Amino acid sequence: MAMKRSGGASSSGGTQAAKFLGVSVLSGVLLAGLALPGIGAFGLAAKGTVEGFDELPANLRTPPLSQRTTILDSEGGEIAKVYSRDRTVVPLGKISPWMQKAIVAIEDARFYEHGAVDLKGVLRALNRNAQNGGVSEGASTLTQQYVKNVFVEEAGDDPDKVAVATQQTFGRKVKELKYAIQVEKELGKQRILANYLNITFFGQQAYGVEAASQRYFSKHAKDLTLGESALLAGIVQSPSRFDPVNAPKAATQRRNMVLQRMVDLKNITPAQAAAEKAKPIKLNVSRPKSGCITAVNGAGFFCDYVRQVFLQDPAFGKSKEARAKRWNEGGMTIRTTLDPQTQKSVQKSISDHVYQSDSVATAISIVEPGTGKVLGMGQSKPYGFGKDQTQINLSANHAMGGSTYGFQPGSTFKPIIAAAALEEGKSANQTYSSPYSMPYPSEIATCKGTWKTEGSTVSNENRSEVGPYGMAEATAKSVNTYYIQLLEDIGICPAVKMADKLGLKPASGATMEQVPAMAIGGAAGMSPLSMAAAYATFANKGTYCSPVLITSAQGPNGKPLNIPRTSCSRAMSEETAETVNTLLKGVVEDGTGKEAGLGGRDSAGKTGTTDGRKAAWFVGYTPNMAGAVWVGGAGDEVSMEDITIGGVYHGQVYGGDTPGPIWRDAMSGALEGRPAPSFDTVSGIDTGGSDKDKAGKNKKGGGKARPGNKPGRSH
Repeated sequence: MAMKRSGGASSSGGTQAAKFLGVSVLSGVLLAGLALPGIGAFGLAAKGTVEGFDELPANLRTPPLSQRTTILDSEGGEIAKVYSRDRTVVPLGKISPWMQKAIVAIEDARFYEHGAVDLKGVLRALNRNAQNGGVSEGASTLTQQYVKNVFVEEAGDDPDKVAVATQQTFGRKVKELKYAIQVEKELGKQRILANYLNITFFGQQAYGVEAASQRYFSKHAKDLTLGESALLAGIVQSPSRFDPVNAPKAATQRRNMVLQRMVDLKNITPAQAAAEKAKPIKLNVSRPKSGCITAVNGAGFFCDYVRQVFLQDPAFGKSKEARAKRWNEGGMTIRTTLDPQTQKSVQKSISDHVYQSDSVATAISIVEPGTGKVLGMGQSKPYGFGKDQTQINLSANHAMGGSTYGFQPGSTFKPIIAAAALEEGKSANQTYSSPYSMPYPSEIATCKGTWKTEGSTVSNENRSEVGPYGMAEATAKSVNTYYIQLLEDIGICPAVKMADKLGLKPASGATMEQVPAMAIGGAAGMSPLSMAAAYATFANKGTYCSPVLITSAQGPNGKPLNIPRTSCSRAMSEETAETVNTLLKGVVEDGTGKEAGLGGRDSAGKTGTTDGRKAAWFVGYTPNMAGAVWVGGAGDEVSMEDITIGGVYHGQVYGGDTPGPIWRDAMSGALEGRPAPSFDTVSGIDTGGSDKDKAGKNKKGGGKARPGNKPGRSH
């Protein structure tokens, strides 16, 4: 008997394999007959084949096996597991000995006796193929199968690369054989077996024996019984044909074949085999629990946003391809900013106020001032593929999985205009005539020149809303004509620059249109997350911090990964921020946002209801949380009049009466038991003394007729 190396590989077997490759395989005679019916058609000469063999790289590049990635909340609780391939790598010691024996018995009975190539198996297969006049039997060893699986794993989800990795060509076979020799030499039998059991596909989205054991039997691979092991081993040859879930009869026959093979090899006794064969297949199937669709507490879209950040942020790789590869490899643990208390409160408020089956939807985003941490994100149309579900994140910009255009913010954009004016030196006591209705400015300065408007008018919501007004009263009542006059006074460019400092860019990714309708939120569609982060700047004394969702990430080896950090920059002076705080406190105390008041806590915010009532908003904040609530049709196509939302009838929807209470309840639960600091505000502002503004159609200044870009009506 030949001496065996460490790991069980026969040294004489390896020598025979090398000789076999050099003489039989590479001459295009022996293995060509196994792999291909007619090698002559390929025109491969022995000389050329040997040269090609010699030119192959000496080392097999073994890609990391793709595994599950676990996404955690801020307290370490699991949000979801996501994976490109459902796999959990385990050592051989955590795989049932029955499973080890069964896979060897059915796939490569002489595994421990031969080297990289089984010469007896080759000759046996050649003889049977010659008798049958075709290719009825192959002679790939388990080692060769492992190498082939490595090629497939390296191809990832690219169908073209997978086709190349599995194509039945002489060149691929030669490549496979050379690397098999290397693997036998470097790894030894036990590691090859472990690697094979971790890499191979067992059907039902399960890669590797641990995932397969969990999928079919809801147990660990170390606990597999003899019969269960035989069943799994039988699946490998054809995962769809021998699928025990969908083809139990074929799977049973295949299991029994594996058991008989184990008897033939004296792995088990005939009595043991007979006992197992008499048993019907008994499965305890765990359905795939992967992806953001399984996220807890409605955090599916937060989960998907994490994925988008990973795939797009250079912190996780220099190129798009590199980031996608790392994500697909998985095996990571990603800890996020999601606060469980906040997220639960968000979901409860949503379910209390808006039904999944309603014709409109709501979306909420809550961020932490000063850090940019996204604490909660949810919507009434859950993440999924069924009825009243969607894969569009209504809180996000289009580039991050959101709607194409976002949603027109209406009068929730007015505080941005106020901040720009204050930075330009305007007083909070600045008054304007603010008539009920007026023409848009015929000319108004932009960053690029002058905008000219012809014949368009803008009106307030109520005819009783006639000035003069100061800034505080005009903000509390959401007076459109006041803000149009204010924008005319300072010009559009300061407003555009302020929006940019606050991270407010059109959700579509387009450039902000510099039009008079900007004063009442009619220049571009925005996302709730962007609006929440912008308002958090007022709470943070004028410093804007970009939203961030990831606090740490570890690779499969536990090594920390680089992560994107929030970027904070001053957007306005502290005095301006404090003045805006004073203005927006008035909105919730005596203005259009009274229904959003928290009671017992300092809070501030602004309502908005767009033209045609296609969208309604409340964006507000406390010193320690800022949140945005949007309600409307996902495609901006529903006019919210004579409508029932969450079982409550509305003759007309306002920003204060629908989004306001949603915001109030979400924030109340999120803040429960937490500190209640006060705002820094300013005194001496004349408060004078609803919710909706009505903009006339602006031929040139109102934007194009598309979702998120029409003249606004807002309060």
